[in-house]
Amino acid sequence: MTDDAFRRGDEDRTVGGSGPAGRPARVLVADDQTVVREGIVMLLGLLPGIEVVGAAADGEEAVRLVARYEPDVVLMDLRMPRCDGVEATRRIRADHPATEVVILTTYADDESLFPALQAGARGYLTKDAGGEEIARAVADVRSGAAGLSPQIQRRLLERLSASTSEERPVERPPHAPPSVLPDGLTTREAEVLALIAEGLSNAEIAGRLFVSPATVKTHINNLFAKTAVRDRAQAVTYAFRHGIAGPPA
Repeated sequence: MTDDAFRRGDEDRTVGGSGPAGRPARVLVADDQTVVREGIVMLLGLLPGIEVVGAAADGEEAVRLVARYEPDVVLMDLRMPRCDGVEATRRIRADHPATEVVILTTYADDESLFPALQAGARGYLTKDAGGEEIARAVADVRSGAAGLSPQIQRRLLERLSASTSEERPVERPPHAPPSVLPDGLTTREAEVLALIAEGLSNAEIAGRLFVSPATVKTHINNLFAKTAVRDRAQAVTYAFRHGIAGPPA
């Protein structure tokens, strides 16, 4: 089902619920396999808080439809003809920064994962994800968080941990924070950043530090601005690269 057929078949697939803006999340699906694409559209049509606004058969069409429909989120396959998911993500994030991208693919290898995140994807799921997990990722990226499956979070942390271990000077203890914090971070901001790298939510960080969630959000906004990271996935990368977070247990 291409976009034109999709629009003729069903103009509104909303099934209740609403996002942070008081309306359903507008989602575009991009996948070159017709059966898979139609299956994802049907699944999303059953989820509350999601309105499917279009479906694309490749990355080139996805870029065009984002300009046309201005969705909140694109569910993007990686391996597609004409324009693959990484390039389409890069173009969408450059030209339409209000549209977030969640990769939905068969592949979870480093060669697929890291280029997609570097291109600007804020979520990454494999196609064995259920409807609840997809809906959660859509809600997460729409609210400014990262929509990563637990499997992908573990892989990301393992890779970053290994990379940081190789880069860390021999004289520095492996779990010790740097004596001088980079980019003007305060000690509290570094603590918050380290807890983000552990995978804690804002509420969990607030409980760990005995502060309010609003205070945590302020620290996160400040450290994001100082370090020039866009989201939690990039914050994790930054924390490991600068030795603020140690390797996972």
